[in-house]
Amino acid sequence: MTRGFLTVTLVAAVALAAVADAATPSVQIKEFKFVPALLTVPVGATVTWINGDEEPHTVTATDRAYTSSGLDRKDTYAHRFTTPGTYTYFCALHPHMTATVVVK
Repeated sequence: MTRGFLTVTLVAAVALAAVADAATPSVQIKEFKFVPALLTVPVGATVTWINGDEEPHTVTATDRAYTSSGLDRKDTYAHRFTTPGTYTYFCALHPHMTATVVVK
């Protein structure tokens, strides 16, 4: 009986974690790339960027509507998207790093 209860509890915990991850979209910064390079989120979503590189990076909107300070390893930056549209961004320290958030 205990084994079945633990299995159900574990399955429920994994399901809740998946829902939480889906509700908090994130972009990893690794190997001088934004991953994913294209992220689609609903209006009102807050996207969090996490720097996994040893080098600092920024998250800077092409139109400069938002920008982070330099993010060191494991630092994060979050931005809430309140209007539908396509938002391109780049790293101001490494301009070849580009990506897009689509808000629907």
